[in-house]
Amino acid sequence: MVLQKNYSHKMQIKVKAKKEIEKLRIQIQDHSYKYYVENDPDLSDVEFDSLYARLVKLEAEFPDLITPESPSQRVGSETNQAFKQVKHLQPMLSLSNVFTINDLIAFDKRVCDEIGVRDIEYSAEPKFDGLAVSLIYEEGKFILGATRGDGVVGEDVTHNLKTIKSIPLKLEGRNIPKKIEVRGEVVMLTKDFELLNLKNAELSQKLFANPRNAAAGSLRQIDSSITAKRPLSFFAYSIFLFEDQHQLLSHSKGLKLLSDFKIPTSNLALVTKRVDGLQSYYDKIVKIRSKLPFDIDGIVYKVNSLNHQDELGFISKAPRWATAHKFPAEEAETLVLDITVQVGRTGSITPVARLKPVIVGGVQVTNATLHNEDELKKKDVHIGDYVKVRRAGDVIPEIVRVIKEKRADTVKIFNMPSECPICKSRLSKDEDGAVLRCLNGLSCSAQKKQGLIHFCSRKAMNIDGLGERIVDQLIDENLIDGFSDIYKLKKEQLVQLERFAEKSAENLIKAIESSKNTTLGKFIYAVGIRNVGESTALDLAEHFKSLKKIKATSLEELEAVPDIGPTVSKSINEYFNDESKYEQLMAILDMGVVFEKIQADTTRSKELNGLTFVLTGTLPSLRREEAKNLILSRGGKVTGSVSKKTDYVVAGDDAGSKLDLAVKLDVKVINELELLTLTKNIGS
Repeated sequence: MVLQKNYSHKMQIKVKAKKEIEKLRIQIQDHSYKYYVENDPDLSDVEFDSLYARLVKLEAEFPDLITPESPSQRVGSETNQAFKQVKHLQPMLSLSNVFTINDLIAFDKRVCDEIGVRDIEYSAEPKFDGLAVSLIYEEGKFILGATRGDGVVGEDVTHNLKTIKSIPLKLEGRNIPKKIEVRGEVVMLTKDFELLNLKNAELSQKLFANPRNAAAGSLRQIDSSITAKRPLSFFAYSIFLFEDQHQLLSHSKGLKLLSDFKIPTSNLALVTKRVDGLQSYYDKIVKIRSKLPFDIDGIVYKVNSLNHQDELGFISKAPRWATAHKFPAEEAETLVLDITVQVGRTGSITPVARLKPVIVGGVQVTNATLHNEDELKKKDVHIGDYVKVRRAGDVIPEIVRVIKEKRADTVKIFNMPSECPICKSRLSKDEDGAVLRCLNGLSCSAQKKQGLIHFCSRKAMNIDGLGERIVDQLIDENLIDGFSDIYKLKKEQLVQLERFAEKSAENLIKAIESSKNTTLGKFIYAVGIRNVGESTALDLAEHFKSLKKIKATSLEELEAVPDIGPTVSKSINEYFNDESKYEQLMAILDMGVVFEKIQADTTRSKELNGLTFVLTGTLPSLRREEAKNLILSRGGKVTGSVSKKTDYVVAGDDAGSKLDLAVKLDVKVINELELLTLTKNIGS
């Protein structure tokens, strides 16, 4: 009887605790939303901490009452598991870009023509400069979060996303659907970024380059307790419903629904019409850009009607109903302290301007490539010059122009060297006279190092974790000297090295082992044959099917292969007739590297089928890799050199010798806008 009475008393206490826990969770979530999203707290920090402490105490007393959506579960826990891959329910597509008013007019015209309606309604929103993620909610509870990845498959970062206080673990509101997907951007607010770097500086820790890098680095921590300590924020920009009780008709109503669920969105989104409405919004945001609490890198325009979106559909990896209006590349003035040269993996000698540190687009820039001797002379850059610098495609630093009016009498003219700065071999100019080159091959330590880095890179053998720093370390410790040595590495050797723990050594060995399953095309690209890029490597693999057949092929037979000209044929022939290099290839295969057969992509569009392109210069909005992938996705080829077989040269700013050769050979030269039109990415 006494036992029954005690049990009854304990159950009463538990029921009471459960009610209090539920109340506390609602209170904490409400106050968190007001603090982290609305920036309008209604409690002092002491009061909030008191509520939170009470919740933690009750959950400790009754651990069976802890649920995944409880605010106490945001703290983050250490895990040694690498990120799992997650296939998106719907592809997370990238956006096409517009850069000028003419591009914007072309976008609007195409949309109106295809829909057959004038004055299409658009939603205009800032383009957050962060890391895109997808959140899945079931029964109102946050169950899965993933990065964008390649658009089809992302990384499971659920535990890390749960630490971000502006992401609700449980949705509020009425008529919550059984399942929704929310897409948005993880960012770090400017003030939080500055405080984080200030704290890191005090602790003598690494400083982040900009808020985007800080956000991306924080979200991709294996240990989610580290993420929990980083001040990350989240803003949603779209919602997908998997049931129709809300009957969404427009994108703007979707944003309203997100707000109803207490999911943060931008308060700057606006519905407008026509090009003048879009341009007016763009101009407005440009004026207040520097005052915003977060970084943005452009404006996104979306057709507001979801029915119209469905009608317009998609092309390649981009929706036809949306585009990004990118801001012009930011420029800054700085001083050229020195000019030096670097040796590339194929022996190319590249002049590099060493700059007085300057912030460009939120990133400190200290170096800028000058590409080659012709480019150096064309831009007339001297040591001691003041120059304008920008980051091409917001990535690669480049000198735009010399500020001649500031040139002093003390400037020094830089002359290209006559011998390799590393191995002291005589330098030779390529046949087109554009590139100065060291011909000492792998006997030149710089070429050997760059060749090994290239071999391990993502588009080659894809050995995750074997980047420049680790390659340097392995070379210095005499653990690797050639490609095949990578596959001889043992865990026991790695754990003896500085910065290598048991787990990191194990992960690298696994990555090396995994790389043994590759394709012939990737392997040919990986070994770094001069003038052989990804596209040519794939052509060789598809045409010959084996290394032995390539070796047995004459120069004339190579030249007969579509899209392989005399220059490339000569490079391939010389490489495979060099017995030491061929033995090196066989040595890699002897380590267990095997080639998988890949299925031809029969789904990709063929607008550019059979056409060969060469890219040169800096395009206004597309990065070099984006332009290349766009061409490849339409069935076209991209090569590194101009020949009579080239159909188009896509030229941007500061195009060099490739443009000159195109004009000489009467090859058609087009700009970015014309490329986008060819690929049906804009226009009709």
